Amino acid sequence: MYCGIDLHSNNNYVAIQNRRQEDIVCRRLRNDLGTVLEFLEPYRGELETLAVESTFNWYWLVDGLKEAGYDVRLVNTTKASDYSGMKYTDDRHDARWIAHLLALGILPEGYIMPPEERGLRDLLRRRSLLVHKRTSFYLSIKSIFARSLCKQVSVQDISSWDSDTVRRMFDDPHVAESVVAMLPVVRVVTAQIKRIEEFALQTGKLRDEFSLLLTVPGIGQVLALTIMCETGDISRFRKVGNYGSYCRCVKSEKFSNSKKKGKGNRKNGNKYLSWAYSEAAHHAKKYEPLAKRYFDRKKSRSHPMVAARALANKMARALLPRDARPGSL
Repeated sequence: MYCGIDLHSNNNYVAIQNRRQEDIVCRRLRNDLGTVLEFLEPYRGELETLAVESTFNWYWLVDGLKEAGYDVRLVNTTKASDYSGMKYTDDRHDARWIAHLLALGILPEGYIMPPEERGLRDLLRRRSLLVHKRTSFYLSIKSIFARSLCKQVSVQDISSWDSDTVRRMFDDPHVAESVVAMLPVVRVVTAQIKRIEEFALQTGKLRDEFSLLLTVPGIGQVLALTIMCETGDISRFRKVGNYGSYCRCVKSEKFSNSKKKGKGNRKNGNKYLSWAYSEAAHHAKKYEPLAKRYFDRKKSRSHPMVAARALANKMARALLPRDARPGSL
């Protein structure tokens, strides 16, 4: 038997089929591990595999089923989508479709990060979120100065100001208060970013195959930990091109008869790795002459953003450890 589970925020729909794709039982259950295990227990001896839809809240269910001894797969929902011309679908249909793909042996699977590394990965993702928020505050403050005073200010300037200094810069008190209101928020976010970095460096350790990341200009300890946690088991990438695509560093285009017919899913891949390699490329072109030369050559032929992504792709391909590639073992 094969089991497909369509997981939602407060409930899940379970469908169990035999190898002839005949329904054995279909049931909606509340999101409680004990309830799910109790429902599956009568079929434990005949269940070959279970597949859980990869939603935002799958940790508790996948980990619980694995600890109970079940063979669990995580569904890649992007690739497992049903035929787009279907007239009607619901949760029962989705769960049965997952079980159907599982029985046929063609279920597209997602990677299940080991629980012992998942916590560090999620912590570094919270750091990434805070960095993005702080950047948005900095850009907002810079735009106020450019719009009101025709003045360019740096991050270092903003970090050194206090409220009285800012108020003396503007004639309009409302504009001044717009900046003053964001200064303490920026400082609090910065303090939390530093706290996360310190804790991550104390508790996290680079695996041997990622140790050479620290020798690359533009990649420090925190960024190296981010790349390691988001990459996971690096041997799952058959070629460097697969890894570059996973990092969102390659073009998303569709061609037919040598003619461009449109674009694919640009967001297919890991957005956190994409950001990490963008950060690495940004710093590398500052401190590494070879990276700067490559960036300048690409920029002379295209847009600076295109050149930066090209450098990020080059770094992602180069940083895939050769001894970890299945084709070169």
